[in-house]
Amino acid sequence: MTATGADREAAGPTTRGHWWWERRRGAALDVGLALVSALECALEGVAFAEETGLPVPVAVLFGLLAGSVLVVRRRWPIAVVLVSIAMTPAEMGFLMALVGLYTLAASDVPRRITVVLTGMTLVGTFLVTYVRLRQSVTAHADFGPADWYVPLMSVFMALGLTAPAVLFGLYIGARRRLMESLRERADSLERELSLLADRAEERAEWARTEERGRIAREMHDVVAHRVSLMVVHAAALQAVAPKDPAKAVRNAALVGDMGRQALTELREMLGVLRSGDALVAPAAGRVPLASVGRAAAAAAAAAVAEDGPRLREVEALVAQSREAGMTVELLVDGELRPYAPEVEQTAYRVVQEALTNVHKHAAGAKAWVRLAHRGSEVAMQVENGPTDGVTADAGLPSGGNGLVGMRERVLGLGGVFVSGPTDAGGFRVSAVLPTVSGQSGG
Repeated sequence: MTATGADREAAGPTTRGHWWWERRRGAALDVGLALVSALECALEGVAFAEETGLPVPVAVLFGLLAGSVLVVRRRWPIAVVLVSIAMTPAEMGFLMALVGLYTLAASDVPRRITVVLTGMTLVGTFLVTYVRLRQSVTAHADFGPADWYVPLMSVFMALGLTAPAVLFGLYIGARRRLMESLRERADSLERELSLLADRAEERAEWARTEERGRIAREMHDVVAHRVSLMVVHAAALQAVAPKDPAKAVRNAALVGDMGRQALTELREMLGVLRSGDALVAPAAGRVPLASVGRAAAAAAAAAVAEDGPRLREVEALVAQSREAGMTVELLVDGELRPYAPEVEQTAYRVVQEALTNVHKHAAGAKAWVRLAHRGSEVAMQVENGPTDGVTADAGLPSGGNGLVGMRERVLGLGGVFVSGPTDAGGFRVSAVLPTVSGQSGG
């Protein structure tokens, strides 16, 4: 059996032979066969010398040289067969003929060359056998076989000395090529499986990244808005406590309500994460990486469908900002109708985050919230004017993630998001979401 290039490289130099031999045992086999063939040809050379009158040493030397050609059978099988054909009239090199035909049939030599050389060997063996049998029959006058005896026996002898070696060589060559083909297919399949595993890992990593981003956006929206309102109310509480205890009590109650709402929403999100873990946990042992992403996506979809806020809650959201001291106008164009859960949640979060930014960056500014319900889309816009310069800044920290999160949400559903300062010195956030099923890309 021949080895593939990968096997040869992996085997290393210790298993290599010399010259054209791939393995040392192959070299040892060929050298051994060449020695046996050389001895055979040398012995047959003695008989050939007696018949032809040649000097015995010359015939023996010729037999040794001709028989030793078998050592190159793997490199030049055609040459070995040609030498054996040339020695057929001298009745020398039977082993060389058998091994040469086998090697030729098992090699990658074109089939037409194999057929031609096999035919030449068959004809040469038939002619030599026919002549020798005819001479033997003539020499023994008391043995008178039928006319068909000599040709038939010559055919049997020719076929017996050529057909088995050629057929066995064809079988071994076909089996060798089949094994090499199977080995190449196995290597190719292993490479494909490795690529598929890498792609599965990439998809799972992408799914985990997307889910982390979604959770980060949810946490930011929930915590930033509620805590911003709590800070604003706490600042108002600190300012009015000495002057108006009753209003301070109301502000304290609002701070408590905001904290409880924030805790409730965080508890719901943690519940979703635990349910996502439960989806993956039953599969004990090794878990396919892609299933992690699918389970997380399923948990995210469940959270959006069941626990997410709705557009009808925007009015309550605006009311909370008013209670925190912001002047907010809510303008609704068109009739509110039910949308897909992810559309309503995204629209709500855009308004929520925009109002949170007003609390952070434009203390005392007036804000306008506009909602437009159109045929196949819903639009929202939150705009604020410049700060009044009187209201003290609550000192809320900002990480710059609000606008990024809003943009990711809107673009993920195939919508349009625009934000930037206004000519009046304020800031405007606008988003348009498609409401037709199949247009969302999230």
